[in-house]
Amino acid sequence: MRGDAISSGTTSANGQGRQPRRMLYTAQERARRDSTRWTLVQGLLAPFQFFVFLTSLALVLHSLVTHTGTAAADTSVVVKTLTLYAIMITGSIWEKVVFGRWLFAPAFFWEDVFSMLVIGLHTAYLAMLLGGSGTFEQRMYVALAGYAAYLVNAGQFLLKLRAARLDAERDGQPGLAHSPMATS
Repeated sequence: MRGDAISSGTTSANGQGRQPRRMLYTAQERARRDSTRWTLVQGLLAPFQFFVFLTSLALVLHSLVTHTGTAAADTSVVVKTLTLYAIMITGSIWEKVVFGRWLFAPAFFWEDVFSMLVIGLHTAYLAMLLGGSGTFEQRMYVALAGYAAYLVNAGQFLLKLRAARLDAERDGQPGLAHSPMATS
């Protein structure tokens, strides 16, 4: 276990102590996180992916409601899926640099597990599209399931970003703490 990654305990309002919360990064991991270019790559790809998601979501919903624009909806889901693959590949590189593991580092284990669901649903959509299986509506429902899972996964990573910022504040670090947004 990484003993230097444990924060000090706190006392709640009623005087009862709480279990200490594990720090997200050790000092060495934080240094690697802050020095690698992959942190910047993740920081740029995450909002781009979210923009692609919002655009695609609008096109998918529009096509399901109006039965028009199906090619644009399919194209947008493909672009969203390719963006997801890009952020997952670069995110695994980031995780290897910072934690020494390609995926499932303890600090991001559950985010990575849920990311696998997101990737699975997006890949299932691509398989349906490229394999010509299912109707347009069925493909879009798989895409929407992938988008719902993506939102949950993005929420997980936002919570990690918040935890990293709180850790940095507690440690008296200047500036904004970095954290990957490698969401699916």
